[in-house]
Amino acid sequence: MYFFTVVAYRRARILAAPPHVELLRGSFRYVMEAHPFSIDAIVVLPDHLHCIWTLPAGDSDFSMRWRLVKSAFSRAFGHQTEAPPDAGRLRTKERTVWQRRFWEHVIRDETDFERHVDYIHYNPVKHGLVASPKDWPYSSFHRYVRRGVLAEDWGSRSDIELPETVGRE
Repeated sequence: MYFFTVVAYRRARILAAPPHVELLRGSFRYVMEAHPFSIDAIVVLPDHLHCIWTLPAGDSDFSMRWRLVKSAFSRAFGHQTEAPPDAGRLRTKERTVWQRRFWEHVIRDETDFERHVDYIHYNPVKHGLVASPKDWPYSSFHRYVRRGVLAEDWGSRSDIELPETVGRE
């Protein structure tokens, strides 16, 4: 089980728009058909996303999966961001949709998992996009509420213990 942070090239705000979220969902589905994994938690923000994946036993090739997800999205996205590419990207004709790398963290135990799930679900509030996690549409928070794991007002009450920063932004 792994936590990831993936960022748009030069922090372009290309992700959290309904058609782009659908392109991203389609990219995930496409890759998951050939290379299965489950998404345990996710939030898609305008310029980055956080998620937790569980890979099949004996398979830890998340790098290949991210390469395929990013490639599928970039092809479907169909154009480059407003940011001009750097010299290396010009030389390789690489698209300017995603930063080349991503940040990963191995989830160590149940407490670590819960801490990272909370971080994912609280992230839109942390970035000032909404007042409560329930108000951000591009998050697995709503799935957790439907399953009864989290209350709908989680993260919006002053008495709740808010997650500390984990990972990288």
